[in-house]
Amino acid sequence: MATRARTTPPTTVLLVRHGTTDTTGKILPGRAAGLHLSEAGTAQAARVAERLAAWSAKITAVYSSPLERTRETAGAIAKTLGLRVHVERGLLECDFGEWTGGALKDLSKLPEWSTVQRYPSGFRFPGGESFAGMQARIVDTIGKLRARHAGETVVAVSHADPIKAAVAQAVGTHLDLFQRIVISPCSVTGIVYGAHGPTVLAVNSTGSLSELVPS
Repeated sequence: MATRARTTPPTTVLLVRHGTTDTTGKILPGRAAGLHLSEAGTAQAARVAERLAAWSAKITAVYSSPLERTRETAGAIAKTLGLRVHVERGLLECDFGEWTGGALKDLSKLPEWSTVQRYPSGFRFPGGESFAGMQARIVDTIGKLRARHAGETVVAVSHADPIKAAVAQAVGTHLDLFQRIVISPCSVTGIVYGAHGPTVLAVNSTGSLSELVPS
């Protein structure tokens, strides 16, 4: 008698962007160390922690990129949920290479800037990572979290570009369109990863999470 293959139960991944820093919107900090949440960012982290704690589903784990701003955001969430933070390198910001620390007003004047915005799948930062490589990395990392937490709900605190790339992959949108997605500081993006593919529950949510359930 043939046996039916066991189906892996779906995993819900709540992707949270870190809170605001003093350089948000001004500098491309990338993976530079020593950048902490601003006062406003700390308040944002506290609010998103409260929103996640009020959600109906039980969150079983909190993961974070290794950078200070993500670990501080994840710390606020984990404390409120009574959990601890697991550092996951795959959630890191894109490696901007030689562009790291550059002022956005100056970088936007470079001829390569239009490629970053319109043809990101074909761009690699000088001395750094390609957008395609970043997307492959974040998707692989989420796959590992799914395998580790089958049937559970987990929080993963990361950065705007990796989250945008994960959303693009989940909805089947080409990477060249991922710049059209907005991911605000301390927003929540919910994706359920099941046997038949991902289901996007919300993108860039900054309000109530009470209705984040598959329809």
